[in-house]
Amino acid sequence: MKTAYLDCYSGISGDKFLGAMFDAGLDFDKFSAEIAKLNFSGYELKLEKTKKNGLMGTRFIVDAQDEKKHRHLSHINKIIDESTLSDSVKTKSKEAFLVLAQAEAKMHGTSIESVHFHEVGAVDSIIDIVGAFIALEMMGIEEVIASHIHTGKGFVKCMHGLIPVPAPATAEILKGIPSYSADIEGELTTPTGALLVKTMCSRFGSMPDMKVEAIGYGAGYLDFPIPNLLRIQIGEAVENIEGGYETDTVFLLETNIDDQSPEITAFACEKLFEAGALDVYSTPIYMKKGRTGVILSVICTTDKKDILAEEIFRHTNTFGIRISKTERIKLRREILTAETRFGAIGVKRGYNNKGTITLAPEFEHCREAAVRCNVPVVEVYGEALKSASISSSAF
Repeated sequence: MKTAYLDCYSGISGDKFLGAMFDAGLDFDKFSAEIAKLNFSGYELKLEKTKKNGLMGTRFIVDAQDEKKHRHLSHINKIIDESTLSDSVKTKSKEAFLVLAQAEAKMHGTSIESVHFHEVGAVDSIIDIVGAFIALEMMGIEEVIASHIHTGKGFVKCMHGLIPVPAPATAEILKGIPSYSADIEGELTTPTGALLVKTMCSRFGSMPDMKVEAIGYGAGYLDFPIPNLLRIQIGEAVENIEGGYETDTVFLLETNIDDQSPEITAFACEKLFEAGALDVYSTPIYMKKGRTGVILSVICTTDKKDILAEEIFRHTNTFGIRISKTERIKLRREILTAETRFGAIGVKRGYNNKGTITLAPEFEHCREAAVRCNVPVVEVYGEALKSASISSSAF
């Protein structure tokens, strides 16, 4: 899987991300042609080589004569929808602006529809956000992982005057994402940068095992005691080459519970899934004095460990949690589309170097088709499995 790792030791912004992508080999002319599909005018894209604390990086500059419109979410969605960009870029870009609108609405005490995008509604910021998803698509990057996010500290000037760093919208967007503020005065992570890691990254933490093929440094405008650069490393995630399996590291959180009703445990499981658990399950056990209970088990990635531990304490009666770090070996996977007489059904295919190992139709797709066609769900499931088996035989 082609993976990009973002080293955000000096924060992240939209222009630093794109600067890093160009530094890592993104084609500037092809990118410019894609951006032109937004049907903007009055702007010029530039690249500039610069040094930060002796390290060379690339600055991405949007020289725009914007009319300073305070655009609403509907205006930006219209611009994106009316472009000829790919459906994937359109969808991801609109999802990103929705996240921003939700954060701004909360900060200003208004509705999503009434939010005025100021700086982030300008042409340069729209290009930064949409351009980021264009860049990922052009480079064929399938997964983005980031370090913990350095925000900076102090105050920054915006249209509302002086506001604290991280800016309120930045702080709101970064909720649930590991971040920190070291002794650097200034805004290292902007709302646009926070938005990108929120919507792009699958997880946060140390760099995964990968064969690095390209490295890029995106330069910010200001100078700090540390190099104001975002480093991106792009390459293939390392797999078990012999068997063609994927490997990763996860945490297992477990606790014994014998003084809680099953309904409360079931609710806790739902909340843990919502908080980002990879899997949650309970195992019946006998505890002291012959009392029945359960072991509540939660599997999660490194960046979710502390969040999920807090959720366990919040939603159960437990006084302690056992935490262990473990390695996983996984089948590589993809989603196939099985064409059936009940419609298209998604089927998860698990495989290694020897070919398909398992096929699993998406049950919710099967259930929806069964209700719509008034047939038993097992009939839909069986036909989807048969169709997928024929399709996967080519692999």
